[in-house]
Amino acid sequence: MSRRYDSRTTIFSPEGRLYQVEYAMEAISHAGTALGILAKDGIVLAAEKKLTSKLLEPSRSSEKMYLIDEHAACAVAGITADANILINQARLHAQRYRFSYQEPQPVEQLVQQLADEKQAYTQYGGLRPFGVSMLYAGWDKTYGFQLYKSDPSGNYNGWKAACIGANNQAAMSLMKQEYKEEILSLKEALALAVKVLTKTCDSTTLTPDKFDIATITCVDGKVVYEEYDATKQQALLDAAKEESASADA
Repeated sequence: MSRRYDSRTTIFSPEGRLYQVEYAMEAISHAGTALGILAKDGIVLAAEKKLTSKLLEPSRSSEKMYLIDEHAACAVAGITADANILINQARLHAQRYRFSYQEPQPVEQLVQQLADEKQAYTQYGGLRPFGVSMLYAGWDKTYGFQLYKSDPSGNYNGWKAACIGANNQAAMSLMKQEYKEEILSLKEALALAVKVLTKTCDSTTLTPDKFDIATITCVDGKVVYEEYDATKQQALLDAAKEESASADA
């Protein structure tokens, strides 16, 4: 029945659904997990890396984490080529705003501009939706640390903790149980991110080469973005194992 309605992005089904948007969401659900956690003193972004072949040369930079501007970054899940286009657009918006007003662009305004572009690809003929969901993390002087999630339909929302990609429902359930807003520091958010990845990633054992993790903090009014190297990732894994062992004892 749906084949009459899914040949064009712009045609509604009798139930009021846009099938191509739903197909894009399905593509994202098969991608590696990416999650974000908002803490009192920063934001954690973490993402599972899926190794398609042992012969593949490891990337020099993360394919899941992107720095948009000095004050904003994002994690992606879905079709990487689609994500690259949106990241370039986000960087253009951020730099144009900075050039015009001599200050960083408010985080939500940046997210909204990207969401508007995504929405346009669900409305005009001859286009397909972007097959990528994004988690935006940033800081601005008005609202401080912020975490947003957007999907192919152009919807976006602010979150305290969010997950996209494979196993996102299991990850969200775990974060609902573990997230404690009143006491959550960046250190605790890092521990929670590793715990969620350990329980939801496809690998039986989590190792530094199977995930990326990054933080956004603010020191003396200056935003600092840091991607963790293998040594720091291993330290997080070791701490998680010790905590798990002490909890079981």
